[in-house]
Amino acid sequence: MANDEEKVESAKVVALRPRGSSKAGQASERKWGKKVIELGFCIVPSLLLRAQQRLGLNPTQLAVLLQLCDFWWEEARKPHPGVKRLAERLSLSERQVRRYIAELEQAGLVQRIERHASHGGKQTNIYDLSGLVRKLKDLEPEFREVEDDAKEERLAVSKRGYKRVANKAKAVNAE
Repeated sequence: MANDEEKVESAKVVALRPRGSSKAGQASERKWGKKVIELGFCIVPSLLLRAQQRLGLNPTQLAVLLQLCDFWWEEARKPHPGVKRLAERLSLSERQVRRYIAELEQAGLVQRIERHASHGGKQTNIYDLSGLVRKLKDLEPEFREVEDDAKEERLAVSKRGYKRVANKAKAVNAE
């Protein structure tokens, strides 16, 4: 009887893949090289890059945001890199980094939260990126529509007898 119970329990266990064996992980290693990927990677939505202009981000502001994203490993644990470290990574002065972060904060993309040690000393700021996440979620439907339209057109091109229409207004008028 105990043997039957063990079989039932072992049937409930889901085997996990060995670390690094995911298709995405293997594809990244093939693309970038295993040693490069071993040093770490950061997941950033492509929409952030595609919507740079719509978000009103200059190249340096985008670079600062990408650096902050590189420190954001878990949803609940906000990034908290030091300004000095960001300045070194970006080849900027600490003052410039502070100014760019202030601009991102004014744009509603980042919120700085001060941290203090138990003895009262100041620690690195926490950077809440929920404003950026919210703005990307707001922009998603527009970008999705453009993406879906492009996909629809690619499918139409592959069909026999396809004739390109300059824009949707002409297509509607033609009907």
